[in-house]
Amino acid sequence: HLATSLPLPSERDHLRPRIDLVVFMIDIKSKYSLKIVETSLAYVDASFFLGKVCFLVTGVGRVNACSIETNAICKLGEAYCSPVLFCELELEGIRVATAQRLVRMLQICAGHIQGVSALSFVSLMRNSDDD
Repeated sequence: HLATSLPLPSERDHLRPRIDLVVFMIDIKSKYSLKIVETSLAYVDASFFLGKVCFLVTGVGRVNACSIETNAICKLGEAYCSPVLFCELELEGIRVATAQRLVRMLQICAGHIQGVSALSFVSLMRNSDDD
């Protein structure tokens, strides 16, 4: 399910399936997309930041068109203890690999991968420089 921002409308709460993973998409060419994500973060339950949130940054193939510094996005990921994935959706190979990675993350967050929890998965994704 896709939403352009949070909070989600409450009138269909009873029909909404369980949410296992929240992926915030940030277009690196648009400061507005970062602002929407920053505003929406306040509506996410704190327990989701224990492995069930990630930031997907698109448009990274065009460095000269960037409106947002990657450092600012990485700091956002650090502040919310959530992984940041960078991709270029216009390149099919990268788009497919990113989709496969997101599906795998979703499987872990939904509890479909035995022996791996969302929290342990996020700790595996941490940058070794953080230690």
